[in-house]
Amino acid sequence: MPASADGNAIEIKGLRKSYGDLMAVDGISLQVEPGELFGFLGPNGAGKTTTVNILTGVSLPTAGSATIHGHDVVRDSFRAKENLNVVPEVSNAYNEYTAWKNLMFTGALYGVPRKETARRAEELLRTFDLYEKRGAKVKGFSQGMRRKLVIAMALINEPRVLFMDEPTTGLDVQSVITIRDMVRGLNRKGITVFLTTHNLVEANLLCDRVAIINHGKIVATDTPENLKRAARQVQVVEVTFDRMTPETEDGVASLAGIKEASRQGDKLRLITDEPSRAISTVNRFADEKGLAITFINTPGPSLEDVFVELTGIGGSAKGEAGR
Repeated sequence: MPASADGNAIEIKGLRKSYGDLMAVDGISLQVEPGELFGFLGPNGAGKTTTVNILTGVSLPTAGSATIHGHDVVRDSFRAKENLNVVPEVSNAYNEYTAWKNLMFTGALYGVPRKETARRAEELLRTFDLYEKRGAKVKGFSQGMRRKLVIAMALINEPRVLFMDEPTTGLDVQSVITIRDMVRGLNRKGITVFLTTHNLVEANLLCDRVAIINHGKIVATDTPENLKRAARQVQVVEVTFDRMTPETEDGVASLAGIKEASRQGDKLRLITDEPSRAISTVNRFADEKGLAITFINTPGPSLEDVFVELTGIGGSAKGEAGR
């Protein structure tokens, strides 16, 4: 990634945030370079929202520091906020306002001159294919249109760093594809994107690097592929039988050498230490039960597998696959 005159886009050092006896963020350190599309992952309650709230000036840290393009989020909060904006998970557009009025109002909040706001608003509406709807009230917008408008509102001050919280939650497939393409496009223009998401597929598709936070601590930071390669204990076998019944699933889950088994569509996804042994065991099981194996594969671990290994959550217990 290219360096900039003022260093990292985001720099976090020893950041802590406590609420009484609860340590929500426990001494994390993190650097995001200019132009990165960075994913921030973790289970509910892990500290993601608290971290983002500190970075965006909503909350004050208990200890440590954080900067946005060299501007301390506490001591130089005005300059820090000038460099960023936020796309929240829940729409912050006013339903009774038109798309145009929402953008003009947002520009005024950020101190953008009215003439410049109008120029940017038109450009953004055209870019996001909303210009023909500029005079329509937001309450009549679809979820996808609303999400595009919220992103446009977050770009009205031309931020260098864009925080995005679950940008595709609740959208139909076509809207998800559109929003992901938009995120990639924004990043190609040089905007640093800090993506908070539970969607591990999305993080794998979009992000240059990801950090996984759990119980307030960063447990891993790397590219998705490097994280998957490092997860040596996670070995996967995928198998499909001609008859996929609960009894079949439970039987496979109880086989020797199968650590976990989960139903994924028409497949059983098996976690094992020894894929070759697991395949032999599954073949014997199929012969004994009179089943035909219609598909079997040994893919590398997914980002979801890494996430489960590092956080200890999300996996099906052995013998409970598909329940």
